[in-house]
Amino acid sequence: MSTLPPREAMEFDVVIVGAGPAGLSAAIRLKQLAAAAEKEVSVVVLEKGSEIGAHILSGAVIDPNGLATLFPNWKELGAPLETTVTEDRFLFLTNKKALRLPNFLMPPLMSNHGNYVASLGNVCRWLGEKASELGVEIYPGFSASEVLYDEKGAVIGVATGDMGVNKHGEPKDAFTRGMELRGKYTLIAEGARGSLSKQLIAKFKLDEDRQPQKFGIGLKELWEVPPEKHHPGLVQHSFGWPLDARTGGGSFLYHYGENLVSVGFVIHLSYTNPYLSPYDEFQRFKTHRAIAPTFKGGRRIAYGARALTEGGWQSIPKLTFPGGALLGCAAGFMNVPRIKGSHNAVISGVHAADSVFAALAEEGPTPSLETYEKAVLSGPIAEDLKPVQNVKPLWSRLGTIPGIAVAGLDMWCRTLLFGWSPLGTLRHGKPDYAALVHASAARPIPYPKPDGVLTFDKLTNVAFSGTAHDEDQPVHLKLMDPAIPIAVNLPKFAEPAQRYCPAGVYEVVRDQSGATHFQINAQNCVHCKTCDIKDPSQNITWTCPEGGGGPNYPGM
Repeated sequence: MSTLPPREAMEFDVVIVGAGPAGLSAAIRLKQLAAAAEKEVSVVVLEKGSEIGAHILSGAVIDPNGLATLFPNWKELGAPLETTVTEDRFLFLTNKKALRLPNFLMPPLMSNHGNYVASLGNVCRWLGEKASELGVEIYPGFSASEVLYDEKGAVIGVATGDMGVNKHGEPKDAFTRGMELRGKYTLIAEGARGSLSKQLIAKFKLDEDRQPQKFGIGLKELWEVPPEKHHPGLVQHSFGWPLDARTGGGSFLYHYGENLVSVGFVIHLSYTNPYLSPYDEFQRFKTHRAIAPTFKGGRRIAYGARALTEGGWQSIPKLTFPGGALLGCAAGFMNVPRIKGSHNAVISGVHAADSVFAALAEEGPTPSLETYEKAVLSGPIAEDLKPVQNVKPLWSRLGTIPGIAVAGLDMWCRTLLFGWSPLGTLRHGKPDYAALVHASAARPIPYPKPDGVLTFDKLTNVAFSGTAHDEDQPVHLKLMDPAIPIAVNLPKFAEPAQRYCPAGVYEVVRDQSGATHFQINAQNCVHCKTCDIKDPSQNITWTCPEGGGGPNYPGM
């Protein structure tokens, strides 16, 4: 494809990448401000999923304060938040027992009183409807694959990927050139470890003088359970088994809707054992005697996995760059102990829109969006993240039981006792990919065989994610050096990609001659981004496949 036709270009005031809670909230707020001022502001939102919500995966217990910032009358407008939290449970699991922790020991910020159990995907679908009603142009099925820059290096928009390219990089009969969407401002709201976010953070050194971003992998199944097993509004979290004392993570069970239970497992990607399989730990967790009865007689109806940002306050990068800004989980606004980020994503969208709208009214050169960063670092997002800033580093340093205990005390000190903590702000240290020890120093983990009723193999579950890619397209998982998986990662780390991927994308296979090969089954990819984060050689780069490819989560 040495000679390509030029791309057509469309001009907008604001280009937004990602139709999640942050991107849609920014679009809606811009249109609200424009209507109030009787001005015209053109806004476009690009979404790589086949529809809004197709790639949205979250627990989710939703704090409505973000939505209320955007729509104070969200209840009257019919937002899909219907199941209020009725009970909080916190469990510590051993291999045979479950110890319930008294709620009064938990810092007040851990309470879910006033929150709602819901599908974040359905909330985004509703936000998409509201955005369309206000005149926002939304293009699902189009992946933003390239950042556009002007002659001074400022961002002036994005380009969508070419469609109809075969696996050899050659145009097929249905080839369509990508589009350029140019804007006075470009807002990046791709979620955790977005491909464009990663490029922009590196290009503009947005993470300079910050702690490395930390991540987790969240795995989730949606179940329909018998009515007698369903307790609407019950929110249950656990930590401990099946993870060892040095591996951070935990579970959630959320009861909502019509006999629905969301069950999920989060593992911090700072784990050290290359033989650990997050997917198999999740499946094993469901077999615990305190967990399995919930699902007896039920049926799993959906599955998915997604990376989460866990670095918190000390890992927030510089939020603005020439021509735009980072929003939501692209910037890392998740509250780790609360396992919540959608409320902060919405608020970040509102702050960004306020800053952009004010900047659009100014004459002359395009001003920066520093007022957005100031609003984030001094407003409700800061108030949410500062009290929990030491939870992740304490858990990583001290292990599960002492780490959570000291983190709880730290939160009490910051919120009710003193308004500060003697621990100050702790550092995260090394990035997640550098945490793995060599396979020779690690213990292989024997995982039980799935029974097909409560526990499932990866490929069976991937079928319940709705994942689909055109197989005749270039592999979107790029190896900087194709030799590294077998020459380096296999002997040193037993090639952990075989295990950290929750969708069976990576395999080490032997051919008939006995030669060993690294196989990439890109069609299985659920777009979780774990490989881009955890590969110990940092040899894998996740890029956008053709727009519309990937999972199609139903109500996740």
